[in-house]
Amino acid sequence: MIDTRRIHHCRACGSPVDYSVPADDNRERAVCTVCNTIHYENPINVVGTVPTWGEQVLLCRRAIEPRLGFWTLPAGFLELGETSAEGALRETDEEAGARVELQGLFSVMNVVAVGQIHLYYRAALRDVDFAPGPESLEARLFTEAEIPWDELAFRTVRTTLERYFADRREGRFGLHCVDFR
Repeated sequence: MIDTRRIHHCRACGSPVDYSVPADDNRERAVCTVCNTIHYENPINVVGTVPTWGEQVLLCRRAIEPRLGFWTLPAGFLELGETSAEGALRETDEEAGARVELQGLFSVMNVVAVGQIHLYYRAALRDVDFAPGPESLEARLFTEAEIPWDELAFRTVRTTLERYFADRREGRFGLHCVDFR
């Protein structure tokens, strides 16, 4: 279970906070003991793509923790001021140096234990002229049979890839929503 008491000081004035249920609310929040500012904590959004070239999927080998050296889909944290689609395009460029055309939202993965929501879009590579960014050791195309399944960095990546290949075999792509607790 995620620790909901992560805020210790007010972001507005720096004073200590207490966790209490504010009036007109139904759960504990971090409330400033001096200025009464209420601090809400919400899940972090991770956005990325399932970039494809024909029968192949583009994966990146991580150059950073967590899961240094493991393979992942190009993805990262959504920034303020961008849509989930814009963030997915940016992350694909930053992680893999790849230019893609988005083909629709494919998976929504609720990772409750760490307070994250992962959103992956299907994407078609515009070309195979890609290069890993500073957070990736390498970027490489894999067929389904070549995927290093035991070396994938995250459950959300594995599940998204499994659903992608299953949908491709069926000849139609759906939207997949999965909860990880």
